[in-house]
Amino acid sequence: MRAGSVDQSEDRILADELAALGAVGGGSGRLVRMVAKLMRKDVHEIGLRVPLPFDDAVQRVSGVLGRAGRAVGTAPVGSAEDVTIRVVAGGGAAGLNPVVVTARVLKADEDNSQILLRAAAKEGLIRQRAGEKTAVRLAALLSEATGADGAGG
Repeated sequence: MRAGSVDQSEDRILADELAALGAVGGGSGRLVRMVAKLMRKDVHEIGLRVPLPFDDAVQRVSGVLGRAGRAVGTAPVGSAEDVTIRVVAGGGAAGLNPVVVTARVLKADEDNSQILLRAAAKEGLIRQRAGEKTAVRLAALLSEATGADGAGG
């Protein structure tokens, strides 16, 4: 994935999500947003090879991620054989830590596709590894839904 553009938009989305949670809890959303930008980020990436044609793989990934979280802004898209899907899912304790999940689906050949899954979450003083745990959980769901034969991360 293109780390520079992904990182900036991930950071902005995570800061906005945490600010919204802070405001709901009676805190200052603006202050939470500022602090969130300074927090360490837990990022985990997993690659999956999928024995499905590109369009079928995109549909299955969209379905799994759609059930896991709420779709957010568009991520950069490469071409007709390269689709990026992004959601915000809940991770960490009680699912309250927002996790930005980005799945990039690439056409490998006529009958196979590749999924590059990235999950990122902000870490507070207590390390929850919400990005890593969410990536692993969603990779397992994607493997079930697509028949993926291998994960690496």
